[in-house]
Amino acid sequence: MSRTKFDLFDAKLIQPALVESFRKLSPRVQLRNPVMFICLVGSLGTTVLLVKTMVGGGESIMFILSIALWLWFTLLFANFAEALAEGRSKAQAASLRSLRKTVAAKKLAEANNDAAWTLISADKLRQGDLYLVEAGDLIPADGEVILGEASIDESAITGESAPVIRESGGDFCSVTGGTQVLSDWLVVRVSSNPGDSFLERMIAMVETAKRGKTPNEIALTILLVALTFVFLTATATILPFSVFSTETSVQGLPVTITVLTALLVCLIPTTIGGLLSAIGVAGMSRMLQANVIATSGRAVEAAGDVDILLLDKTGTITFGHRHASAFYPASGVSEKFLADAACLASLADETPEGRSIVALAQQRFHSQEQMRGEFYPFTAKTRMSGVDVAGRQIRKGAVDAMRRHVEFLNHPFPEQVFRKVEEVAQSGSTPLVVADGGTILGVIELKDVVKPGIRERFAELRRMGIKTIMITGDNPLTAAAIAAEAGVDEFLAEATPEAKLALIRQHKSKGQIVAMTGDGTNDAPALAQADVAVAMNSGTQAAKEAGNMVDLDSNPTKLIEIVEIGKQMLMTRGALTTFSIANDIAKYFAIIPAAFVGTYPQLGAMNIMHLSSPHSAIQSAVIFNALIIVCLIPLALQGVEYRPLGAAKLLQRNLFVYGLGGVITPFLCIKAIDLILGFLNLV
Repeated sequence: MSRTKFDLFDAKLIQPALVESFRKLSPRVQLRNPVMFICLVGSLGTTVLLVKTMVGGGESIMFILSIALWLWFTLLFANFAEALAEGRSKAQAASLRSLRKTVAAKKLAEANNDAAWTLISADKLRQGDLYLVEAGDLIPADGEVILGEASIDESAITGESAPVIRESGGDFCSVTGGTQVLSDWLVVRVSSNPGDSFLERMIAMVETAKRGKTPNEIALTILLVALTFVFLTATATILPFSVFSTETSVQGLPVTITVLTALLVCLIPTTIGGLLSAIGVAGMSRMLQANVIATSGRAVEAAGDVDILLLDKTGTITFGHRHASAFYPASGVSEKFLADAACLASLADETPEGRSIVALAQQRFHSQEQMRGEFYPFTAKTRMSGVDVAGRQIRKGAVDAMRRHVEFLNHPFPEQVFRKVEEVAQSGSTPLVVADGGTILGVIELKDVVKPGIRERFAELRRMGIKTIMITGDNPLTAAAIAAEAGVDEFLAEATPEAKLALIRQHKSKGQIVAMTGDGTNDAPALAQADVAVAMNSGTQAAKEAGNMVDLDSNPTKLIEIVEIGKQMLMTRGALTTFSIANDIAKYFAIIPAAFVGTYPQLGAMNIMHLSSPHSAIQSAVIFNALIIVCLIPLALQGVEYRPLGAAKLLQRNLFVYGLGGVITPFLCIKAIDLILGFLNLV
């Protein structure tokens, strides 16, 4: 994804959000949020009372006008928070939509780069069609590489400037429409029809920010509905009691509908009710800012509760190819001589392992490439490569292949070299042997290279309470070595797709939330089973279809950010819920005595804030109730700062910061508003 950033209060976002705030006043929209629907009914009711009072007299017009205006203000800014969150997602979708290009496609009739091709519009390609792309071409449609290897510029999608390699037959064979070929060529089979491409799905995911509610959100909504119903019932029964009290007493006035409306709106949890939708939408938006496409709001929330993380080794923890790491010469052979011979024997080996041997020899010993001679490329049949040059037969290959080679030439395989081969194998690496004619020169160690910094990232996950499990098809020795180097907690060796599924089901049966990252087709069943399934964008189409998140950067440690965003969303919701319920306490002390002091003068003793008058107390509480939503919009959209704390410490911190703050803040603010209203003579 293009890394376009959208400031929280960018004018391009604010103007449409303000318009959308009024559109969301529709009762059909407000009914989805019972708390704000009550606020809408209260706003309409006070407006009707205002008109009635202006025509027929009665209660103070300025008082009713003030209450009505601040109730509408409360409602509009709750709508504004949600519209602003949705607006950020729509702006990101517009940025993605700008990547659409009308390009031509070189359609092939057969899987051959030399075959004749027909130039057609990309939108005419259909699933299963073949096309050719060469250096400089834009990739016309999503697909799987079936021939060739090329360097691809995916910056239009991922925002990363470094090119990536896409090749046939591996886990890095998926290409995305709209990216550009930088070198070489590819023959690609189209994996989706027009309108169902990855880019189109990304746009649709972002645009549908009004996603279904998650289980925690539903539970919280039920709580808010219950509280609203309780306060609505209590408020509705107050009026007859007030009328009865004044009728049986020579003193006192009944409470007014305006005051009761203000009381209801202030006491129901309007703060969290007004910001709940914005919190959820903003969580998905923050995922997109981290270059992760979340196909499910449920997955974003589940990310905050992850207990177990399963990681595929190849291409996830390691770079995906074995790299030469050391030369071990036989007795009487120098390391430089072995490296020079290994370099010559690997010049015709076009595999990543062969290229890494050449690179290591040149890096450590400045070995020179000898381009004259008869070269023998590496093949799966011979399992070795080499060169005949200046009367020498230099070969490099797998241990068993090289043993047969030297024994065919009537030379023994040295015991000392065999012991080194076993030592390298037991360490989890892969040994290769180099020979000059029938003479064994030594051993090359190939090892899976763990991505830099990954051990520290796993340590961070451990501090967050998440157990990491590496899953690999390697043998237990290799798996153990890589697991120790990477710093994972456990590993599953010789893992089949069935074994991965069984492991996920085992942990889920214990009530644990399981996350998995993967990039291969063989990871797809496990990804589909996991609660949080992060597929690498560099992986196969099957993996991306099975996941409920796609990491556009193809960075396996991105899950740390995903978990932090998920936890941040849960923490934000918890913090604002705590604050909302806590500040009702202060509003209770402000508005209850003021509302009923006319009916029960003795309640004046409860005016502990010494507010100037009943009308001032009620107005101050209503104004605070409206302004606090405005003040908390940035927190709802940006989220509270994530800290890797345990559940108990997190609850304790929330109660102290947002619970105590939710009690103290309204006392201070309502008193300040009361003083301002008195100073301006507005009551």
